[in-house]
This record gives sequence, C-alpha cells and structure tokens, in this order.
Amino acid sequence: MILEQYYIECLSHASYLVGDDTTGRAVVVDPRRDISEYLADAAKFGLTIDGVINTHFHADFVSGHLELVDATGAWIGFGETAETDYPIRRLADGEHVSLGDVDLEILSTPGHTWESISVLVRERAGAEPVAVLTGDSLFIGDVGRPDLANIGDGSTSDLARAMYRTLHGTLMTLPDSVTVMPAHGAGSSCGKNLSTELTSTIGEQRMSNPSVQPMTEEAFVAMLTEGQPAAPAYFASDAAMNKRIHPLLQADRTVPEVTPQQIRGALNAGVRVLDARSVEDFAAGHLRGTVNVGFDGRFAETGGMVADVGEQIALITYPGDEQQAALRLARIGSDGAIGYLNVNRDGEFPAEFADLVQAAPRTTVNELDELLAENAVTLIDIRNPGERDGGVIPDSLHIPLAQLRVRLGEVRTDKPIVVHCAGGWRSSVAASLLRANGIGRVSDLLGGYNAWADARAEV
Repeated sequence: MILEQYYIECLSHASYLVGDDTTGRAVVVDPRRDISEYLADAAKFGLTIDGVINTHFHADFVSGHLELVDATGAWIGFGETAETDYPIRRLADGEHVSLGDVDLEILSTPGHTWESISVLVRERAGAEPVAVLTGDSLFIGDVGRPDLANIGDGSTSDLARAMYRTLHGTLMTLPDSVTVMPAHGAGSSCGKNLSTELTSTIGEQRMSNPSVQPMTEEAFVAMLTEGQPAAPAYFASDAAMNKRIHPLLQADRTVPEVTPQQIRGALNAGVRVLDARSVEDFAAGHLRGTVNVGFDGRFAETGGMVADVGEQIALITYPGDEQQAALRLARIGSDGAIGYLNVNRDGEFPAEFADLVQAAPRTTVNELDELLAENAVTLIDIRNPGERDGGVIPDSLHIPLAQLRVRLGEVRTDKPIVVHCAGGWRSSVAASLLRANGIGRVSDLLGGYNAWADARAEV
C-alpha cells in the first residue's frame, strides 16, 4: 500500500495519495489546485489516479478536483448530501471503495459540515484499519469548527451536536492503533487548538485531545462554539467555488514583471498592491498605499483577508518569491495577480518612487503606556477571540484581523491609532491596511501583546 501525505505550511493543509501497488490504482484525498506533486508521485509509484475524494466542501482553499479530472479523467467523490454543478460519485456511509487489495471505507462524519466524510484505510478488505483520513472532523488536538458562514443549512448548534455524535459514535470507536491523518494542522482557521503534529493515533487522541474527553453533549456544544478564530471573508467564496465549475489553474501559469510606472498606475487605479517583504523591511520603507502581507507568514490566508477573491492584485516581492506568491494566492482562488515588482533586500526602490516611499511608524510598549495614561490613543486588538483569553491590554477595541476590512467604520480617528496582535506580524498587515484605506496616524505595537505582557512580568 502507498499512503503519502502532502503538507503546505502556508495554509496548514494536508492532502493524501492512497494507492495499491499491486493493481496500480489510486485516489487523491482533499487535493489542492496545483496538482503536479500528485501526478509526479503517481508516475513514480506506477499508479493511475482513478478518483478524487473531497471530505467536504473546503472553505479555506480551492480544491484541485477539477484539475485532477482534467489531467486524469478521475471521478470525484463527496459525501451523500453534497450538491454540485459537476458530476460526482455520492459516497454513502459504510460504502467500500476498492483499489485492489487496498480497501477504503467511507464514514459519514458530519459536524464541520453536513456532507463531511472520513476515509478509513485498510491494506486489504476485512483487515484491521491502519489509518483514517478525517478531513476537518477530527484534528490532532482539536475538532473541526461548526460555525463557518458558508454552511447555509442547519444552525451552528445543530452541527456541533452532529460533531459530538461523530466523535463518540464513530471516530472514537475505532481501534487505538489507527493513524489519524487530518486535512489541517496548527494555524488553520478551521479549528482553534490544532497541534503542530501532522499525524497521531486514535489512542493518543483519546488520551490527549480535550474535545474528545467524556462530557455531556451540552458541555461539548458550549466548548466547541466558543472562542473560534474569526473566519476570513474569502471562506464563503472558496466554499462556493468548490461547489461549481470554475476556471482551472494552469500548470504553466506565470505572472509578469511590471514597471514602476505600472505599479504607480495600479495604486492610482485602486488596485490592491501587496508588499510581501518582511515586517522590518516594510517598516523601513514602502510605497504609500501598499499593504504588508509578509511572504514569511500566512501569506495566502491573510491575502484573502485584505483582498477579495477575483480582485486584481499587484505584488512587491524579494527576487525569487514572485511566482510562489502568486501561486499561494491562486490556491485560495485569487487568480487576479497582474504582475510583480522586485525589491532587493536592501530595500532600495527605483528612483521613480521617490515621492511615494515612506516609513511605517511603530510604537514601543513604553510609548503605548504613556499614550494610554493620557487617554491619547485608540488601541485596536486584532487577535482572534481565543487569544484574548490569556489577557488583554485595557481599553483596547477588539476587531479580529479577518473582520477589519468590513469594520473600518468602527475605528475612531480622532486620536492616533495603535494596532497590536500577539507578536507583530499581523499588526503590520492591519496598520498598513488602515493607512491604505485613507486612515492617518496609524502605527503598530512593536512585539505586540507578548512584549507588553513581558514588560508587565518584569515589573
């Protein structure tokens, strides 16, 4: 049997190739749009990809099922209740998909969404299962959230109750030795306490995962529905894209280099210009009107927070990062990258930008304390709700980064504004987004909440 995991840090996303090395038949589970790795490994192992299984309608990325069908002619499988604009194979609870000796059993596991399924893997029919591909049902250290806005049928509470039954009636009844292989890891917005580990076992999760411990259904629902991270606005767009026919990602797609005049024209025309350099380099000097979404962080997901899927985007990148940056955006369905401008790590912009280059103001913890003491600042906390459980800076306005673009009207502008996150990466995104939307006197807190809390601890 062949069972390969493919993990991308930028989206905390895992996908899988399952194959039978005796018959050469295989399926791909929860693929991303850039499918070259699956095709290359299928060729390496002598496999033919017969099918593509999506464990549910993903909201955080655009699945690569259409690309794989175009490349291989495979069928597309979803849970029985799924509704799509393209032909699918409806996979019922208890159904077996045979690859030869290797047997895949479909488990209905609603809770994250109604159509959610898991895939139980056996090396041969009738044998003990060796792995379960759980999608967004059971994570390592957590379970899938039930409250994403794209669901549309059934309340959050109904799905949370379905998740309780999925866990205790289905997944936790599997043997302790079964390897758990989910669709996401730490950092994903599809849950709140995901582990950095990429696999585990049912037995390990039974012992260590807080969400599967014995508790009443009511207690589980209360726990699951509180403190979830704010869902990026693009989630609804991606979930909808995954239900319909949409343009394929072209394997040979590249974005062109643009001139300084074209970047200036894009800024003047209101095109979203993302500066993918580090927070420090952006702060030292950037073009007025650009938004800092560092390539060294959660670039794709955060790009989907500051620009709409389908919106035109221009990129400012370090040399060599440009095509990968465009690809990461394409993974969430944002195919509108029109071009890139490279800036070397010395931060020197072409002379044509002399009138546009500016530094990004940053505020130290001591300076913030002085401003707060004088009631001379609007402080915005852009962390997710669960992060605030560990402490908050008094008098801060809470607007999670994922909601900032649609809640700009709540930001008071009669005082200087300081934005903070946990460590400083997201606050640079938020502060630059505010400035790009015409709000002046905005800085971000150096070191974020962690620096502020550390200063309190030292005192």
